[in-house]
Amino acid sequence: LVQPVESGGGSVQAGESLRLSCGLSDLPDTAYCLAWFRQAPGKEREGVASLDNAGGTTYAHFTEGRFSVATDNGKRTLYLQMNSLKPEDTAMYYCAADLTVASDCWGRYEYNYWGQGTQVTVSS
Repeated sequence: LVQPVESGGGSVQAGESLRLSCGLSDLPDTAYCLAWFRQAPGKEREGVASLDNAGGTTYAHFTEGRFSVATDNGKRTLYLQMNSLKPEDTAMYYCAADLTVASDCWGRYEYNYWGQGTQVTVSS
């Protein structure tokens, strides 16, 4: 099964930082839309940030300027830099890639490829 591979999750204290990575090298082509989602226990999956083919980014309101999404030059790795983490950021984080849609990446859940997720736990 071809899918993105997330890494970089872990357990941290409130106020600390983590950088999540998502390997995209196994995908059959360069992705146009890229995004990070998260899902906390008992809650629905929600969008965290998206990156479109022109480099435009969109962030969920709850990121409050603390998170930053980016790729490497070849778009083979997607990153999510998370600073000033809060206990409410605790969730499984997933990256998603779409090889067919180039814009309007935010607010979509119909991505071609999903990773298995990486757990982020923030304690107070």
